[in-house]
Amino acid sequence: MSRPVVGIIGNQHLINDQYPAHAGGSMNSEAVAQVADCLPLVVPADPRFMSVAELLDVCDGFLLTGGRPNVHPEEYGEAETEAHGAFDRARDAIALSLVRACVERGQPFLGICRGFQEVNVAMGGTLHPEIRDLPGRMNHRMPPDGTLEEKFALRHVVTLADGGRFHRLFGSTEVMTNTLHGQGIKTPGPRIVIEGHAPDGTPEAVYVKNAPGFTLSVQWHPEWDAANDPVSRPLFEAFGDAVRAWAQGHAVGGQRVTAL
Repeated sequence: MSRPVVGIIGNQHLINDQYPAHAGGSMNSEAVAQVADCLPLVVPADPRFMSVAELLDVCDGFLLTGGRPNVHPEEYGEAETEAHGAFDRARDAIALSLVRACVERGQPFLGICRGFQEVNVAMGGTLHPEIRDLPGRMNHRMPPDGTLEEKFALRHVVTLADGGRFHRLFGSTEVMTNTLHGQGIKTPGPRIVIEGHAPDGTPEAVYVKNAPGFTLSVQWHPEWDAANDPVSRPLFEAFGDAVRAWAQGHAVGGQRVTAL
């Protein structure tokens, strides 16, 4: 029996500052394949090559990955500034519509870092361009030097709502996470429920209220060492269970049923 398909939303890059490429970190594919037990499929997120409707038919669930480009502030009604950084407007065009479609259909997704921010923007929220510039906030960005192990090391506690979805999933109201982001939630969308915060108040864990499917999203990077980390593993396992449930509910006789 084939595994359900998880579309891993990729980012656009220039290799050697010249060659255009679509890419997704291999640790995303590893977490999807080995922990969620699904088939990872890296998606070149660009409306020139595909539509959201096609993606919804081909994939059973979606991993909204992190990435250096940020959601363009025009998507939440603000002007672009130097602090907003680099952008990927093609990914914006696919990912934001994809989130809204998945919420409506109940199709599962897991948002990570930029993906976490995409979920908030897609649901009508806004973002701070640079968290570390806000009074009382810590620097959440990736350390500029060191090994990958050092850059993805656990750096702060996330406090979770007592009795909430993340508390029930992790079995604790406090978990240790890494942190590798510059932007963060400013105003949550009307349906965004924030269940986790960093010590400085930065939102870290959310879901979409009254959504029929899996919408858990986190500001940290659980794909790092997902098979061994006590927080990452249950998150990806729960995501994989949701993707399998979706796939089984939309298959007849082992064949995918295409949405009308």
